[in-house]
Amino acid sequence: MFRLNSRSLLFILLGGTVLLACAPENREGVEEAQFASYWYQGTAEVNVFDLEQSRYGEVRPGKAVLIFVTEDFSKSKQVKLDAPEERPSDAQKVLKLNMTRDFVTGIYPYHTMLSVFTPVYTDSPAPKLTATVTEWCGQSFTQLNYKSGKYAVKQFSYFESEGDFESKLNGQTEEELFTLIRLHPDLVPIGSVTLIPSLIFQRFAHIPLKGEQAIISRKALGSDQAEVKVVYGEIGRTVLIRYQQLFPYEITGFTEIWTKGNGQQEVTTATRTHLRQLPYWKQNEQVFESLRKELGL
Repeated sequence: MFRLNSRSLLFILLGGTVLLACAPENREGVEEAQFASYWYQGTAEVNVFDLEQSRYGEVRPGKAVLIFVTEDFSKSKQVKLDAPEERPSDAQKVLKLNMTRDFVTGIYPYHTMLSVFTPVYTDSPAPKLTATVTEWCGQSFTQLNYKSGKYAVKQFSYFESEGDFESKLNGQTEEELFTLIRLHPDLVPIGSVTLIPSLIFQRFAHIPLKGEQAIISRKALGSDQAEVKVVYGEIGRTVLIRYQQLFPYEITGFTEIWTKGNGQQEVTTATRTHLRQLPYWKQNEQVFESLRKELGL
């Protein structure tokens, strides 16, 4: 995975000590020294998955990429801070997930991207989520901002029936289950939960975006593997997220099952094939393109 020299390890441990002194301690399960040694090394964790995406009644091969990285996030603006050292009172550490899916339907391609920002130390919901779907028919975009105990929603679409509108929603978000698992699986709520379904699923299914009742459970699978299961009764959606039970709780795969009103099922699966720690934002020259092949992309 990665190696640390003694100087880097000392820097991380000292940095972790400072963060521990400054950070709220109400996010149970996040062990600072352990967390810092993995997540504060100046790289992102890039996970590549073989994707079997169900769309229009057929299963399409593709790729999904999950990128996890920590960054400093503005509490007031809900954006990444350019210079957090200049505004320490406004900065909070978040674990960010960028999830992309690429697949082709017939002649035309689909590209989706989802971003989730989950506080590392503060026991509060993700302050922001965004999702985009682009394909040859057009584009759609959704943004959720957590304000005053609710999510403020802005949704834009080229479909007339979905239109451009704003609303407010109660509930937790399905996508944040991925980042909560990475912080600590015990942070995932268990039992009956008001959950906002996946923003990507909502776009694919063309159903209203609202909080739905879901049952969340967790079970061990053996060989240090475990699974979070989400079942939505009303919309017929089931989500399975597989992960390693030991820190850093890597996501190894996920399955989405949608049972439509006519009984027809659409099943999407993603199985991880590659994982690398990379400072990818610095690797934008042609010489680094070979890394894509190494990642199976």
